[in-house]
Amino acid sequence: MELENHKALVTGGTAGIGWEAARLMAAEGAEVVISGRDRERGEAAAARIGENARFVQADLSDMESVKALVEQCGHVDIVVNNAANFTGAATVDQDVAVFESIFDTNVRGAYFLVAGLVPGMLERGRGSIVNVTSMVASKGVPGASGYSASKAALESLTRTWAAEFGKHGVRVNSVAPGPTRTEGVEAEWGETNEELGRALPLGRTAHAAEIAEAVLFLASPRSSFITGSTLHADGGGAAV
Repeated sequence: MELENHKALVTGGTAGIGWEAARLMAAEGAEVVISGRDRERGEAAAARIGENARFVQADLSDMESVKALVEQCGHVDIVVNNAANFTGAATVDQDVAVFESIFDTNVRGAYFLVAGLVPGMLERGRGSIVNVTSMVASKGVPGASGYSASKAALESLTRTWAAEFGKHGVRVNSVAPGPTRTEGVEAEWGETNEELGRALPLGRTAHAAEIAEAVLFLASPRSSFITGSTLHADGGGAAV
């Protein structure tokens, strides 16, 4: 029970990697808050985890919703920035409103969520922030320009926040998944996701639970001397 007496917030925690990470942290004794846009889906997801989990409705692309999430969470020891807009489009076809929505959720929302929650961590002298980024933050994939740029920005924030918060005992790291088989990704990317998986050294896509193990590692005391790093859970994608 490594996370007993810890409180964690997982954004985008109603399904996929976020839900699996929340489940693992609850199993390690943490009190877990999961956020998402759909109340019915979120409450069902929290119920599947058990009594250690509760749902707070939030849309990370909306600043008022981000502020409300900060207020409803109160103090937290762990933040997992997992909520993401991963809409794909070729650069020449990119819609401005969609592009802005990607950055509003993936960058601005995560930025101001951390800005609202980290003061309590700094005051208590402990905390772990885990940003879920992507293999495409450092690897070119056609059709992923907006998404990949947003995740590269989040990895940059990982390094800056590690430098800013480290002296107060707060660690900040990223997990960069490779192609992962989740309901949302399959709906948006379809067979392209499977093709990316087959091109990896391990020759397959990841299961969400595999990525969640990396999130748990960086959130937990097991990684107590790691900050400012990106863990590539990508089936070898960073190697080729």
